[in-house]
Amino acid sequence: MAERAAEYFTEQRNAGANITYLVSSPLVRAQETAMPTSQALGLEIMTDDRIIEAENRFQGLSQIKNRLREPKYWSYVVNPFRPSWGEPYRDQVERMMTAIVEHRDRAVELGGRGAQAILVSHQLPIWVTRRSAEGRALWHDPRKRECTLTSVTSLDFDGESLVAVRYAEPSVDLLANAANIPGA
Repeated sequence: MAERAAEYFTEQRNAGANITYLVSSPLVRAQETAMPTSQALGLEIMTDDRIIEAENRFQGLSQIKNRLREPKYWSYVVNPFRPSWGEPYRDQVERMMTAIVEHRDRAVELGGRGAQAILVSHQLPIWVTRRSAEGRALWHDPRKRECTLTSVTSLDFDGESLVAVRYAEPSVDLLANAANIPGA
């Protein structure tokens, strides 16, 4: 899947995209996902802690659905609008947008107007940032997220103004065989 993402970005560059900057979350799986794109485009992977996975009290636990039957976890799921089990959605959007704008500006410094940065992050922060960019409520049903493994969510800017949100799935045919593990 990471190779497919690299192929996708190579095709974008070949079609005229001015991709000048690559940033990844420090988590190993994000760094591993970024590596083929780094090699294909000849870009160094910069690391940014702000685009890390959302803090979650269920981190590292398997079979979350079953664990929610245990009374010791009930206090974590009282407010799905916040969410009460981890980092608030608004905080995720704020840290992601701060990083996005900074890296967009760095890409423009390197490549001029229209230059692009690639940020390799994680599903929940990407999804709530996208929902915010589209003017939608941040709370949502996690089963209905449009943000799969190695999918590409693009935020298009004209200067400082966000003008479009786009989505692509370079590995859609591989998703059926992908591991469905927490945090993936």
